Amino acid sequence: MSRSATTALVALATLAAVGMAAGDRPNVLFIAADDLNDWIGPLGGHTAVKTPHLDALAARGTTFLNAHIQSPLCNPSRASLLIGLRPSTTGIYGLNPNFRTVPAWSNRVTILQHFRQHGYRTYLAGKIFHHHPRPNTAEALREADVVGPAAGVGVRPPAKLTPPTPMGNHIAVDWGEFPHRDEDKGDYRLASWAIEQLRQRPADTPFFMAIGFFLPHVPCYATRPWLDLYPDDDRLLPPVRDDDRDDCPRFSWYLHWYLPEPRLKWFRDTGQWRNFVRSYLACISFVDAQIGRVLSALREEEDIEDRTVVVVWSDHGFHLGEKLITGKNTLWERSTRCPLIFAGPGIAAGGRCRRPAEALDIYPTLVELCGLTPRTDLEGRSLVPQLRDAEAPRTEPAITTHNQGNHSVRSERWRYIRYADGSEELYDHQTDPHAWTSLAGHPSHVAVLEQHRRWLPRIDAPPAPGSSDRVLTYDPESDEAIWEGRPVRRDDPIPE
Repeated sequence: MSRSATTALVALATLAAVGMAAGDRPNVLFIAADDLNDWIGPLGGHTAVKTPHLDALAARGTTFLNAHIQSPLCNPSRASLLIGLRPSTTGIYGLNPNFRTVPAWSNRVTILQHFRQHGYRTYLAGKIFHHHPRPNTAEALREADVVGPAAGVGVRPPAKLTPPTPMGNHIAVDWGEFPHRDEDKGDYRLASWAIEQLRQRPADTPFFMAIGFFLPHVPCYATRPWLDLYPDDDRLLPPVRDDDRDDCPRFSWYLHWYLPEPRLKWFRDTGQWRNFVRSYLACISFVDAQIGRVLSALREEEDIEDRTVVVVWSDHGFHLGEKLITGKNTLWERSTRCPLIFAGPGIAAGGRCRRPAEALDIYPTLVELCGLTPRTDLEGRSLVPQLRDAEAPRTEPAITTHNQGNHSVRSERWRYIRYADGSEELYDHQTDPHAWTSLAGHPSHVAVLEQHRRWLPRIDAPPAPGSSDRVLTYDPESDEAIWEGRPVRRDDPIPE
């Protein structure tokens, strides 16, 4: 066993021996970024990216290199993480409903509430919940002791910087250079709020602080200094193949049929592809700097960095041309793979874990790290064995669901996808890291398909009451997909 793993074991044993009274438990700094894919230094998703603060956090903690979210869409992904249940269990697949409005889950104990029940002072600000509670309301106080501002882009240009897409002129589908002050961005203000709370916190009470940054979610506005971190050069563009979708089932298009995010063809036709990629990278670096400001404030507060577990995660990834699309809402690697970094007491430094991990695992992992009463109703699995030793085995794959009947199973080597109509894809990420060739129809991979099919969720709930916004259903009798109430037939032309 490595020295770092041994150190982590000793730290965990020490925490257990103390008895984990409320005053002895580690603090938790719970940091999210919206739409942040694997283009960060510790994951190596983009060779040019500059994320020095996340790099430093990874060096003193453990990075999960094969971590995936449970849904490639904000609301179901965040609800799953917060309440510890899969979308296929809750039926929450779209941008609505708020899980608090669904009778079956209205009183479900979130991770923040569980920590508060164990003596923690809880803080909530930015985009953690998809539906952020209004500060100074009973709704807010139900979720956390202190509720700060919601996430937002902050200052905006007087008009959109980019032309309308074939799907319309959505206000959020925008990016590019816009001169403004860093201090006027929503994420800068959020970091400042978190720093202020760290400095004012009660010294005798452990805290759980959840802060969710907005960027690099669109609109991706950046100033010249942040854009200048990246050359205005086509070498920034991700590798794509124009025939990449030729072996994908038609059903794969249905999951993002009428989305506002444009297809790659539009980016090429308008000359906006490089501008978008560069703006997205600049916004990643900006968010990294805000995370760095918060972590610096943590270090400045006497003796709390060594007593604080830090976890950084994202709600899903984001395509920037791969598979000929932009946005999320897919079951492929760029949409499901997400940053997941832990650092702090009980966590090995410099760990790089290649075992599959799920965002769903964060809840039970933090419960165990902090010595809280375990919960038996969580569908995730604690990652503490891998935080002690990155090579510790794990048999379970990572499962992502996007609307009823559509699931991806990601093991250490393979990605298996099954769509609601029964069509399938299979990718060998060891030999085909870009997932350009589906092997689902190859007779030599029948055994691999069977191994992965057995992990498909046993519960496959229909959409919860009030479901809307990016909800797809499938009618096997008519063999029709229904997108937001509109049938999508197999002979309908694919929107460009």
